[in-house]
Amino acid sequence: MLVTTTVAALLLSAIIPTGTAEFASPPSGVTVDVVTVNGSGCPAGTASVAPSSDGRSFRVSFSEFLAQSGPAAKPTDFRKNCQLSLRIDNADGMSYGISRITYRGFGHLAAGAQGLQRATYYFAGQSSTTMRSHSFSGPFSDDWETSDSSANGDITYSPCGENRNLNINSELRVNRGTSDARETNFLAMDSAAGRVSATYEFDWKSC
Repeated sequence: MLVTTTVAALLLSAIIPTGTAEFASPPSGVTVDVVTVNGSGCPAGTASVAPSSDGRSFRVSFSEFLAQSGPAAKPTDFRKNCQLSLRIDNADGMSYGISRITYRGFGHLAAGAQGLQRATYYFAGQSSTTMRSHSFSGPFSDDWETSDSSANGDITYSPCGENRNLNINSELRVNRGTSDARETNFLAMDSAAGRVSATYEFDWKSC
């Protein structure tokens, strides 16, 4: 299985300055509600979101998130995306940020083909977003996993006293490159074989 990791800030421009809040345990009863789901990678009914019972993370499962190129592929199939807008309800006096995100799936790329997994994250009302990308090169045919994590001082937290939606845009791309035109190349972000498509881990602070 191919695993790639990037250590970096996932969300820019920390809303709570360093030193103004204390780290805290997750509040009880955290809920994650889906406000909107849009995109070619997540047709209606093919994406589900589930928070963990301990308030430390939430999981997203996709069943039709597949980018591909090849004889049977449509011209638009080389790129698929999914935009999630989530409302995360937490206890008063608490603020959250995303400290780690992991994506998983399966891919098949012939020699000369390339793939890309990309994601952006931001809170509603922010003018800037952070993009993280992971590249794949053929020949490759296996499970894959990518991970982006932040040090505590680099995490952007939700603003205290406000409940802004968290927006996450995930994307898969496949480029045939110099591979044989008769080959089918694809990247899938799915929940097959018991894996979870994406896991988002929280970090909590007291306001």
